[in-house]
Amino acid sequence: MRKGLRKTAKEPRAWQRMLSGRRLDLLDPSPMDIEIEDIAHGLARVARWNGQTVGDHAFSVAQHSVVVEEICAHIQPDLEPRWRLAALLHDASEYVIGDMISPFKAALGYDYKLFEERLEIAIHARFGLPAKVPPAIKKLIKQADRACAYFEATQLAGFEVAESIEFFDPPPAGYQLHIEPLSAGQAQIRYIQRYHVLSEAAGFSVTPQAFDTE
Repeated sequence: MRKGLRKTAKEPRAWQRMLSGRRLDLLDPSPMDIEIEDIAHGLARVARWNGQTVGDHAFSVAQHSVVVEEICAHIQPDLEPRWRLAALLHDASEYVIGDMISPFKAALGYDYKLFEERLEIAIHARFGLPAKVPPAIKKLIKQADRACAYFEATQLAGFEVAESIEFFDPPPAGYQLHIEPLSAGQAQIRYIQRYHVLSEAAGFSVTPQAFDTE
């Protein structure tokens, strides 16, 4: 090695390669590197409850997201398609960061939340949604999310009804759900189907660029 020159350590990789061929910069995510097929594929393979659920298949974030969108529409039947799409995508960032349980998110603190928010903003931009949804819509999605968690807790995760109500609140009146965890492939297909229905209904002209690496 020549005098005065020092070999520098290679910087750690801060991007993830997706099956579509996209390379998503995790620190500065670009909407152009986000594809619905990648999201659906990833979420269908991320287990809710860290996989501590009954059944032959894990209950995936993809299947959970479809249910949350359905519950939102039950609570507010006149909900605009774009906000139903926002409900479907409410956990989309987890295709990159996984589904961390709430206590662990709290332990990681602000940096994790900031990372999650940046990714969510990029996802929303990619699919025609505002960076931040209106507070009333955010509240509605959170209510539906907790209602879905109630059903998951009591049917799949071993919670007693009273305990589940304490942590997640009771489900909305008139809504019933019997959960049958789908295989990863089935959950992926259902998620993509819902996306196309809702994006078309919302009038968004977002054309997925799956497997186009140019």
